[in-house]
Amino acid sequence: MNQPLLEIKDLKTYFYVKAGTVKAVDGVTLNLDPGVKMGLVGESGSGKTTMALAVMRMIKPPGTIQGKISLNGVDLVTLSNEEMRKARLSQISMIPQGAMNSLNPVARIRNQILDGLEDHGVKLSKSEANDRLAQLLQIVELPTKVADMYPHELSGGMKQRVTVAIAISMGPKLIIADEPTSALDVVIQRQVMETITRLVRELNLSMILIGHDMGLMAQSVERLAVMYAGKLAETGGVKEMFADPLHPYTQKMISSLPVLGRRGVFEGIQGIPPSVINPPPGCLFAARCPKVIAGTCQEISPALREVRPGRWVSCHLYN
Repeated sequence: MNQPLLEIKDLKTYFYVKAGTVKAVDGVTLNLDPGVKMGLVGESGSGKTTMALAVMRMIKPPGTIQGKISLNGVDLVTLSNEEMRKARLSQISMIPQGAMNSLNPVARIRNQILDGLEDHGVKLSKSEANDRLAQLLQIVELPTKVADMYPHELSGGMKQRVTVAIAISMGPKLIIADEPTSALDVVIQRQVMETITRLVRELNLSMILIGHDMGLMAQSVERLAVMYAGKLAETGGVKEMFADPLHPYTQKMISSLPVLGRRGVFEGIQGIPPSVINPPPGCLFAARCPKVIAGTCQEISPALREVRPGRWVSCHLYN
């Protein structure tokens, strides 16, 4: 049996503020095997991006990280700041949600790509640097001339491709893509996602794709993890979960997708997610759940358990 590339065990990311303790990620346990693409999906505020930032060790005070985050057998939580800085880009990297906010507006693309290499001790001559830049830009389907341009001279899709080139520049084992196409129009979204999934396949990388678009997940990943209010609701193979979703929240998310032949008919999820500062007792989805079990769901918090081979769900319906 293969050793998981990424092992997350009882991960808690809390923010201690005047109003109370914000439990943004509360006890998440998750494994990711080498070469696997996993989707992390949920509504806004469910803890997806916070979990990604915790894995990258980019949570700042008043936030704290508790639990275990093991990458290739190394617990990232226990690394020093310098050791973690070296691990970023070389072992684990992130494609940000907004390329415009992550690229330096007054630096040429050439310098922004090479800075990461130089910071990790990669020494290149001028000709070697030009060859490396040309190779990286070609991989993400950008012309070589982009290296000498500034971010404002590029379209949104081109800027996002530059962030992809930076993310893969050191050959990391794991890439976290945080809603990488949310700021792009529909046609460019598809093109950028095709580029990302092609690179993940050709370079034999593992990927965590964060988003709330279940349709995009169905096309892009092999496994799916559904988050709700800082906790995992369900995990499993994407095909199995779409064919037979178990958790009522997963069922609602999938049923909210538009269906051919039902023009103008949209099905949403009633209500709003609970507060993560003062969460209610019991199942956090109970107030919105159409299959709530009176007297049980409102009082007892369901544990995440394996109910079928490879299928984990946190719901009293399967106890």
